[in-house]
Amino acid sequence: MPQLGQRVSGLCEEAVEQQAYITRFLLDYTAVPLRSQIFLRGMLPTRDAVRIVAGAADAVAPNTLVAYEIPLVDNDDEPISAPLALGWARTLVSSSPPYSDTSVMGMSLVRVDTSAVEPAPPVHTDQVLRVLRTLAWPVIETPPSPVLCGFLFTGQDSMRLYFAVEEAGVIAADVRLTGALTALLAALPTLVREEERWTADETDPHCVHTVDLTTW
Repeated sequence: MPQLGQRVSGLCEEAVEQQAYITRFLLDYTAVPLRSQIFLRGMLPTRDAVRIVAGAADAVAPNTLVAYEIPLVDNDDEPISAPLALGWARTLVSSSPPYSDTSVMGMSLVRVDTSAVEPAPPVHTDQVLRVLRTLAWPVIETPPSPVLCGFLFTGQDSMRLYFAVEEAGVIAADVRLTGALTALLAALPTLVREEERWTADETDPHCVHTVDLTTW
């Protein structure tokens, strides 16, 4: 299947905010299943859309994952809500993905016509998470900088984090999930801005540069 995707270079502030908002809202579903044994395995930022990556709880191999591309706005050009994106994702993973001759990063890519997909209604767990998230993690006026607008599990002990960096574009940082995590998380905003660390990854159209912090 052919590789697809226009590399994310410039930043649209509204799109980045929307991608970051949906990413934050769906983070819990890396541990809580979307449906049955299907979990969130990534959120990939792309132009005017988010790509929700789904698979089994420990799936990291591209051929075991499916990326569902959902537009950031509806047919009335209004921004979609994160609960609506969750509802669509849950419907989509409830059945076998439709055939697609398109791929991205080795994953099957399904472009979703949201007008033809009925979002699944919220379940009890969604409501519980919404209450607890709102109380424990209230909305703040000043978002973090750079903002996290996506992620992808790349191994059992590694993941790629996508940051929107002003005047640069989306920078992807590869990190390990063990080791000096406290120090790494504190340093990440600085490390992803250090141009001498930037390299190119032609296989990933969701970023303009990558930073390898797996040995940091």
